[in-house]
Amino acid sequence: MALFPLTFLSNVFVKPETLPSGLETFVEANPVSHLVTASRGLMDGTATAGQIGAVLATAAVLTAVFAPLTTHLYRSRG
Repeated sequence: MALFPLTFLSNVFVKPETLPSGLETFVEANPVSHLVTASRGLMDGTATAGQIGAVLATAAVLTAVFAPLTTHLYRSRG
């Protein structure tokens, strides 16, 4: 459920330059946009190490934050 808004507010379907400035700023900061840009770059052969590193770092940070939280909540409800 949480991924749908992030997906629709990313650069998956539309170029960020065509959006209003506030929405464009959000799209540029959206982790899904970074993932899409890196994926497209890998398929096209133009991905940089910085793009790939940013995606991997974002995934590591999100996992480091939410994995312990989810585990704690799962165990406390038993």
